[in-house]
Amino acid sequence: MALKNSFPIRLNPHAETVLEERYQLRDSSGQLIETPKEVFLRVAKAIAGVEKKNRQIWAECFFEMMGSCRFMPNSPTLMNAGKSEGQLSACYVLPIEDSLESIFDGLKSAAKIHQSGGGTGFSFSRLRPKGSPVRSSNGVASGPVSFMKIFDVATETIKQGGTRRGANMAVLNVDHPDIFEFIEVKLDLKSMTNFNLSVGITDEFMLAVRQSQAFWLRDPKTGQRLKEIDAKKLFYRLSEAAWRCADPGLVFLDRMNLFNPTPLEGAFECTNPCGEQPLLPYESCNLGSLNLGAYCRNRKFNWELFQKDIHLAVRFLDNVIDANVFPLDPCRKITLKNRKIGLGVMGFADLLLKMGIPYVHEEAVKLGEKVMSFLNQQAKAASAELAKKRGAFPNWKKSLWAQKGVVPLRNATVSTVAPTGTISMIAGASSGIEPIFSAVFFRNVLNGKRLLEIHPAVQELILEKGLSVDGVTDELVAKELGDVWCPAQKVPFEVHVKVQAAFQRHSDSAVSKTINFPQSATVEDVAQAYLLAYELGCKGITVYRDQSRPTQVLENRNSSSGEGQICPSC
Repeated sequence: MALKNSFPIRLNPHAETVLEERYQLRDSSGQLIETPKEVFLRVAKAIAGVEKKNRQIWAECFFEMMGSCRFMPNSPTLMNAGKSEGQLSACYVLPIEDSLESIFDGLKSAAKIHQSGGGTGFSFSRLRPKGSPVRSSNGVASGPVSFMKIFDVATETIKQGGTRRGANMAVLNVDHPDIFEFIEVKLDLKSMTNFNLSVGITDEFMLAVRQSQAFWLRDPKTGQRLKEIDAKKLFYRLSEAAWRCADPGLVFLDRMNLFNPTPLEGAFECTNPCGEQPLLPYESCNLGSLNLGAYCRNRKFNWELFQKDIHLAVRFLDNVIDANVFPLDPCRKITLKNRKIGLGVMGFADLLLKMGIPYVHEEAVKLGEKVMSFLNQQAKAASAELAKKRGAFPNWKKSLWAQKGVVPLRNATVSTVAPTGTISMIAGASSGIEPIFSAVFFRNVLNGKRLLEIHPAVQELILEKGLSVDGVTDELVAKELGDVWCPAQKVPFEVHVKVQAAFQRHSDSAVSKTINFPQSATVEDVAQAYLLAYELGCKGITVYRDQSRPTQVLENRNSSSGEGQICPSC
């Protein structure tokens, strides 16, 4: 299919580097056989290929939206669309039952998913605690953490599609007897490097924390009470672990399940690796993000174009489900039943900069909520339009939406906020809904490359002022832009959480957001952030205290030790 109106695309040098390293196709000898433009052409044609009519027109529309850097799909779609082994989904959740067979079936399934470019989430909460009797061998159980380490080692040996390491999420419920071992497993900064950790938090536990009550650890199989602990002490211990090494985060399981669109199909026990996508066992989700900064000109937001692109992006992501080559049959079955998609945003900080709104102002929170509310409403309208033409998702009649009297939808979920690490680099945008890290910084990327970057939106504003970008520093940017310049390290944790909560209120799924702290922050600060996230309705929270890890993706230009705040999603 030759596209008639394809146009030249303009990418910054760092975007071209990322595309070359991760996305452009190579022949058997490793030579590039694809240009950056041809990446978008390949993806557009493949995703339009499932259309029954007007494939070329849809391919043109998809190509224009990607080529203009207003929309990017998740990395596996960019990598694999149009290839014979075209696994296109970013995230999967795999079940782990309390048996050796289930554990190693899960390991085998994860290997297949990692090899094809996807990430995996696991709840290890069903596994019996360390020291429990094992009747079949007359021995004792080694506990969930020991098996997590096996998964971590296996992940280390698998290169995702030849381009990136596998990513995992491990969840353990807060009432599991091995919870203390779980929350401290990464304190040596060497263990479990291929996993993010999250504690599965219940409303019962949070009530016990707030009221300074006792809390029971329970047998994961029978629910029998095993040990009474001080809820506040456990809460402090997990806050301290996160303060020291950025893990664990929290996932608020009861809140996630309160908004589960298909509760009759099962309960949420886990999320994808970055926490924005609660999924049922074997379920997958296709993600994509719209670049908010691309819709702003002269401090005006183009709502009309934004609406048009939302509808087009929903169609794109729904097509991805049908174009997907699933690595596992159970994943194919449950994904087709619920047809979940996750449309979100990147470039929020760029939008604020272009609108002249400091990230720390209440006006920024209000704008974020307005944008996400509009996206969610329009995405549902687009899904409803597709349902009229293609049919609602098969589990529609059993869904929470049907019970609420919502018009039939094509997709059980439509909205999420992903971290957009590498795709935001391609788009020349700030990642997700994070504040801008720094005006000038080093980015450590795949294969040991270290890129010096001037943030694109900052560069644009500096050039508008008639200044040269040579010699740009954060001090110069702060002087020229005034209060509107608000890099990550100057954003209080309360503002981080409020921004996340604003987007969460209009997201079907969850929100990936890093709550940054300065190196001087206290354990109590982390605990307060956790409490605030729960109070404001977030579905989870991840924190990072400056210098709490030895290596990071982003570094300040004047740093020789790797200090600075992390962008863990890149």
